[in-house]
Amino acid sequence: MSEKQNMKPKVATDFIKFNSRRSTVYSTKGMVASSQALANHAGIKVLSKGGNCVDAAIAVSAALCVVEPGSTGIGGDCFSLYYKRETKEVHGLNGTGRSAKNLTIQDICDCYNNGQPMKRIPPESVLTVNVPGAVAGWVDSFEKWGSGNVTLEEILEPATSLAEEGFPVCDIASRLWQSAEDKLKKQNPDSKIIENMFLFGNAAPKEGDFVTNKPLAEAFRVIAKGGKDGFYKGPIAEAIIRETSSRDHKLDLNDLATHTSTVVNPIKTQFQDYKVWEIPPNGQGLVALLALGIIQQLHKSGKIDLYKLKHNSAEYFHVLIEATKIAFYDSDEYVTDPEFSKIPLDDLLSESYLQERAELFNKDKILDSSVIKHGVPNPKYKSDTVYLAVTDSNGDACSFINSVYDDFGSGIAVPDYGFCLHNRGANFNLTPELQNCFEGGKRPYHTIIPSLITNVEDDSLFAAFGNMGGYMQPVGQVQHVLNLCIFGFTPQQLIDLPRFCLNATKDKIDSDRGRGSDGPVSTAVTEVALEDGIDSSVVEELSKLGHTTKVVTGYNRKIFGRAQIIQDASKDGQLIYAAGSDLRGDGAATPFF
Repeated sequence: MSEKQNMKPKVATDFIKFNSRRSTVYSTKGMVASSQALANHAGIKVLSKGGNCVDAAIAVSAALCVVEPGSTGIGGDCFSLYYKRETKEVHGLNGTGRSAKNLTIQDICDCYNNGQPMKRIPPESVLTVNVPGAVAGWVDSFEKWGSGNVTLEEILEPATSLAEEGFPVCDIASRLWQSAEDKLKKQNPDSKIIENMFLFGNAAPKEGDFVTNKPLAEAFRVIAKGGKDGFYKGPIAEAIIRETSSRDHKLDLNDLATHTSTVVNPIKTQFQDYKVWEIPPNGQGLVALLALGIIQQLHKSGKIDLYKLKHNSAEYFHVLIEATKIAFYDSDEYVTDPEFSKIPLDDLLSESYLQERAELFNKDKILDSSVIKHGVPNPKYKSDTVYLAVTDSNGDACSFINSVYDDFGSGIAVPDYGFCLHNRGANFNLTPELQNCFEGGKRPYHTIIPSLITNVEDDSLFAAFGNMGGYMQPVGQVQHVLNLCIFGFTPQQLIDLPRFCLNATKDKIDSDRGRGSDGPVSTAVTEVALEDGIDSSVVEELSKLGHTTKVVTGYNRKIFGRAQIIQDASKDGQLIYAAGSDLRGDGAATPFF
């Protein structure tokens, strides 16, 4: 009997303190999982018209722009992974935007620091606004991998109707909306601009409030008719540039008109009997693959036994925490725009390099942050993103993520079209010798990452999954991979499990090293946030190992992100999908039949 066949969950039956009371959802024809149930039905509508998982994913993403605008929008970016059962191939698309070509570091320093050097762009600055890549990502995915059975107009129709006719706001979305109310008012002094788009009676909506966004409905109609040109040329583009130019940004119409998505070759690593797939840099999927590779090497070397680790024990958490910290050190050096820097991906994911990085692990204490640096291979937390997964009756899967970065992105609204512009440029650093340093026309380090798992044995689909939430995303993915592939939890069980995440410490402004992005290892001390439900004795043991810990309860648990997963659970030739959706969000897994 193989290790895989012998695996069983090594936890008590009452392991879930915060059980969502949801069951894993099953279907034989298709599945949609996202953070908003209304958005799921947009995908179901498209599947019912003969659309495939890619068509439906775009419909869900568009609907999420309406019902969860604090997390996503057409003013943001996207990534997608597409698994095609017929060929057993995984395809990828980078739908992220680039910075203004004519903007310079000196412009930024002149604007905010009297011309003196700075480490990063202030997160609410208009200068963090890059070209929004999401719409091009949608259209390019539709044209390249769509079924051909539905039109772009049919795909966007559910979102258009939601925006035009209105919807009641859900609990978690309303909380995020209310927390951003002051930001929206500050960033848009003329309150008329955002009234009946994001504020209603000059206030953010509460749970159950019925709202519309008719300007966004109009934007969808323009995009449905004109495709990419409808967004990147013409009245929407002109409205974007009018708004950014009025705030002294150098983003221009040419930046928008020349924007392109990039079809990419996904990167992968083997973890036990599975291949885990990610989008390559400028996405941070590399973090998850490096961490999993390091854990795999620790198992191979005998330093740990993956099948004897007690789930959510101090030993277990220590392994995952240290592996992801090492991975973040490497990502701060190597996650950047590959059009500007050569990234040695094959070498970074090679067994020899992962062995070298695994040697840094010490089971008795934490890594010394003053000593550890990124590796040099031999040549050869925010939760303001939406992740969704869709599978169809063909056995194909789409793992898709869309984001405006911070709450409502920059908070800067585009008049007449119902969306805010993202602030992804905040992920650049301003240290010239580093690879993720700002340059005009460059893509920054991106936190959003979709993922897929296939079986090594026959390259069949095992799962499509993701865990939105800034730098929590690779940390969450690593935990989900182990929970699914080692401990054998069902999709809903593993999503309900309490998690940990890594954060930069509160003195970040003073101790920011200015490297990479502003992630968990950007400060001298990395804080380990542990979700309520993890045993207090485990917290104490982690503190003894040197970890700076914090237990997070209540609504603050949003820092652990919101996960969605669809697993291929086929048996005896019958296509079966099993899915789960996060209790930390408003969403659900919705079967298609």
